[in-house]
Amino acid sequence: MIENPRLFLTALYEAAVQAADPLHRIKELLPVLPPSGRVVVVGAGKGAAQMARSLESLWDGPLSGVVVTPYGYECETLRIDVISAAHPVPDKAGMVAAEALKASVSDLSRDDLVIALICGGGSALLPAPPAGFALADEVALNEELLASGAPISAMNVVRKHFSTIKGGRLAASTKAKVVSFVVSDIPGDDPALVSSGPTIPDRSTRRDALEIITRYRLKLPQRMLEFIGTDAADAPHPASRVFATHDHHLVSSARISLEAAADFARGSGVAAVVLSDCMEGEAREVGRVHAAIAREIAMQNSPFNRPCVLLSGGETTVTLRTRDGKGGRNGEFALSFALAVDGLDVFALAADTDGIDGSGDNAGAFADGTSVERFMAQQVNGCARLQANDSYCAFSAVGDLFVCGPTGVNVNDLRAILIP
Repeated sequence: MIENPRLFLTALYEAAVQAADPLHRIKELLPVLPPSGRVVVVGAGKGAAQMARSLESLWDGPLSGVVVTPYGYECETLRIDVISAAHPVPDKAGMVAAEALKASVSDLSRDDLVIALICGGGSALLPAPPAGFALADEVALNEELLASGAPISAMNVVRKHFSTIKGGRLAASTKAKVVSFVVSDIPGDDPALVSSGPTIPDRSTRRDALEIITRYRLKLPQRMLEFIGTDAADAPHPASRVFATHDHHLVSSARISLEAAADFARGSGVAAVVLSDCMEGEAREVGRVHAAIAREIAMQNSPFNRPCVLLSGGETTVTLRTRDGKGGRNGEFALSFALAVDGLDVFALAADTDGIDGSGDNAGAFADGTSVERFMAQQVNGCARLQANDSYCAFSAVGDLFVCGPTGVNVNDLRAILIP
């Protein structure tokens, strides 16, 4: 018997976040013998500073380098510099950080080693537009991508064809061996797509990028479209000799976190079902699908017996109907879910494992069968707020925002639904 569903769901979230800490996996994979030359660390993402601090605790020899992380995600490091920059829309500090990463590896030799610490969020943190373009062009590209409803994997294919650092270009710019440790926030866990792969190339082409631009009707300047259609936009191919000695390791992922949450639930006497670790699609539609499954269990005790908790991960998207609303994809999922389970004995938490949902101060929101009734008591029209992409204001009015602050990890979203 779960006496306090919210405390239980919060505990599931905490178990998932704790399991996403890459420290132990990195320790297993570090080279036994240091190189004869220098060891330089580069990194980018929402957990890059924490990964750098962990690496410092594990590496006994000389170490230097630089990583970039969003404002508010910093932590103290001793030997590796941490630069803060804007996310999800790039700023000038990100441009400085991208140049610092490139400069730190440009003069290395084959006797040296580059350790790359890559996690989600690095795409926005490393603006490095092609020659002849400016930061404003990359800002415009990111804003258009964020409003498009395109999945993160598609966004990053476009981003890496308008960059001088993404798509393996950072690794290709050095003679040193590069070993990348990757925390995946990408459904399917393709390491080359995490943070648009600054140190890991993939096989996507500029034709793929142009097809995505067409499919999602991205309104980009003609000059940018023309560039992406030229040879200059091509990223290095994975078969290139420059990557022959490079290596990469997936050290944390959504699947690992979901299994940890499931284990916690089972230890509490509640059956756990992992629906998927790579859910994609419109957040409101994914919310309705999860609500339909929860409704079937609550009313028919099928296809899973009560009590149980449904878990899913991945990254949904939000196609903006208006630019005036506030709230991220997890809030939009939770609001859609709440509207669909009105009156049922079900409880849910949808939250980003990095601690921030979109650009707000919350990780996500709680939702349950009483949400709609409580919205009405506060004169909040849940349907109208969903249409306005304004989940934050709806859940704020009833005290259902889930606020935990930056976690230092990022393996995408966690959705947990308890059916008592």
